[in-house]
Amino acid sequence: MTRKPELKGRPELRGRAARLAHLLPTGRAQAARTPFVLLVVVLLGGGLIGLLVLNSALSEGAFRLDDLQREAKELTDEEQALRRDIDAYSAPDALQRRARELGMVPGGDPAFLGPDGKVKGVPGEASAARAPLVLAPEALATATAPLPSPEASPRFPHASTPGR
Repeated sequence: MTRKPELKGRPELRGRAARLAHLLPTGRAQAARTPFVLLVVVLLGGGLIGLLVLNSALSEGAFRLDDLQREAKELTDEEQALRRDIDAYSAPDALQRRARELGMVPGGDPAFLGPDGKVKGVPGEASAARAPLVLAPEALATATAPLPSPEASPRFPHASTPGR
């Protein structure tokens, strides 16, 4: 049996290992691994950088979302405050008080026109004497003038009876 000379750095192989060793490349394989290793390192580095950029973008989006939610809450609070103001200004007593400030008085008795053109009812004039006095809640706390007594009011005939 003749022995093949040993290759540098490789032990002598026998049997099945020897047959498989002939299938594997020898010296040039070391040179071919360098580009592959560089490719793997570049791909891993690129993947890590991509993950870092993606994570940064998601964090920025989360901060932006938090800011927008805070702004939406502030705007909702402001909207609710404005709705309360509108409700306060559109309350009947507030409307009557504002109309009185503008010099308006309640209208008199109405008259109606029928389909045939005839007037039904007797129209009455508007007079400031018949208008009830409505004060703002702020004015009630600081009012120095006495409120009108129910006995002097013509609208409440039963109020003049004592004991009621």
